Amino acid sequence: MAEPVTVQRFVQELEKIKGEMDAGKLRHGEYDQRLARVIGELRERKVDADRAAIQAAIDGALKRGVITPGVKDHLEKRLGLK
Repeated sequence: MAEPVTVQRFVQELEKIKGEMDAGKLRHGEYDQRLARVIGELRERKVDADRAAIQAAIDGALKRGVITPGVKDHLEKRLGLK
């Protein structure tokens, strides 16, 4: 069984796809696919953190502009935080 994903790696992946989107390397559809892969990996491998730490990471990503409010809502729903 694969190791759980750390919260830091989760945030790094969000930052990576945001950077690629900002640089024009990804279109919206590709961003959505990459985000779905990140979510799938989290659900498959689990996250090495409790709900509060995951929520704090998502909230922090929103505050830093890494994700939009819509992506935040999507992540919360898909990860069972809402």
